[in-house]
Amino acid sequence: MAPHGGNGKCCEGDSHSHDSAEMGIEYSLYTKINKDNLECLNEECEGSGKTIFKPWEERLNFDTMVQSDADEELLFKIPFTANIKLKGIIIIGSEDGSHPSRMRIYKNRPSMTFDDVSSLPDQEFALHQDSSGSLEYATKVVTFNNVHHLTLHFPSNFGEEKTKIYYIGLRGEFFETHHHGVTICNYEARPNMSDHKNALDEMSTHRIQ
Repeated sequence: MAPHGGNGKCCEGDSHSHDSAEMGIEYSLYTKINKDNLECLNEECEGSGKTIFKPWEERLNFDTMVQSDADEELLFKIPFTANIKLKGIIIIGSEDGSHPSRMRIYKNRPSMTFDDVSSLPDQEFALHQDSSGSLEYATKVVTFNNVHHLTLHFPSNFGEEKTKIYYIGLRGEFFETHHHGVTICNYEARPNMSDHKNALDEMSTHRIQ
């Protein structure tokens, strides 16, 4: 089955080997997370939700994971130390039914709890089981600009009582304010896709919109 997202069609390019260091640069937004204040609601082990935001090189380290507790739902409340522009998300789970099946994304709503997830998300995706980080879910960049807090809600999985996630990768840019103005730090190593139609051919992941 060709992968597809909850808000558009599948975008696939020719597969090419991709430099790990380059991918590590692209997926470095985890370094801008305020982990001291990051919360994961309904995690079985306290603090385990923080461990899955890690370097690209450690994405396949399955020794660290978060597992849900009372049911299959997980809710991540992610504050950032700088404003970000979110362009893509990768979710790594297992190949069994514990992999999340949906993802709902909310921008700049830091006080959300499970009581609030019935509200309309800023974007929602139907997820596919991915144990290698080969699928990227492309966010609506216009919507996810100037993000200082991100909420990720995983309401369901593929049939197990509990949900497991091993890695969440965030791709985009961050903006740091200095006394002399604003510095824009671009964490993309290749040209902007909107300016170069063939840039997708250089990605080793499938981008899903």
